[in-house]
Amino acid sequence: MEAAPIDDALEAERPRLVALAYRMLGSMADAEDVVHDAVLRARAAAPSELRSPAAYLTTTTTRTAIDHLRSARVRRESYVGPWLPEPVVGDAVADPESAAELADSLSMAFLVVLESLTPAERAALLLHDVFGLPHAEVADAVGVSVPASRQLVHRARQHVEARRPRFEVDRARHAELVERFTAACNGADLDELLDLLTADATYVADGGATTKAARHPIVGATRVSRFMAYVYGRRARSKSAERIELNGEPAIAIYFRGKLDSVLFIEPGPDDRATTIYALRNPEKLARIRATLPGPT
Repeated sequence: MEAAPIDDALEAERPRLVALAYRMLGSMADAEDVVHDAVLRARAAAPSELRSPAAYLTTTTTRTAIDHLRSARVRRESYVGPWLPEPVVGDAVADPESAAELADSLSMAFLVVLESLTPAERAALLLHDVFGLPHAEVADAVGVSVPASRQLVHRARQHVEARRPRFEVDRARHAELVERFTAACNGADLDELLDLLTADATYVADGGATTKAARHPIVGATRVSRFMAYVYGRRARSKSAERIELNGEPAIAIYFRGKLDSVLFIEPGPDDRATTIYALRNPEKLARIRATLPGPT
């Protein structure tokens, strides 16, 4: 098959391929690299291998992402502090028509849960449960038998269900909770922050090696509220918090002297309080968002 049809197939499949690779890797730069590599391999493949360019690209993207994950796990062992996925603007990893359908799999909480899965489990779960591929195609993409594919998905579901909230998250209430957090951060209101947290609330921050951040999760409503009031209350005149949309969910942008300093994701609990706060401060992971967001209003 000539290069032009392959290029056409890539353009048609690009949103889905990047969406898949991002969910697997938690990094937009890595996702784009993986998809680019899949295209290069497709161009070098024999015509007999390209009877279905979409299937070929899906398989190549999946297997390259699995290889990348296996090497990434070794690198993350030396990562300074907790590692969190890179946040992204939602429409960068999902076609607008399918954004609502894929929103749950794009949330920061879900991406963090995926980190507990093996690369093969993660790929099988995403391909089958999120992107709707039948087990025969999942098996081809992951490089296993159909029974093994079913087992991978089953194990992955069990891991995810054990780590995710056992209640439905109402989007309107989630947005309201984030609005209240935004106001509490702007006012450095200790009492309000404490009231917005579950008793066992956890604060997890990713600052990487170059940015100051809590190196270990902070647990307990009192400790978390005091820490947040201290961090976001310092030099209050130079800091501001604004509600934004990232990863298909409401989030909070923290600005310091007009520059994006961090991004907060609030995971709601069953009583309209936050059970986990994910804070992204690693400047490498904020670079794309800084280039996209207009800045504080």
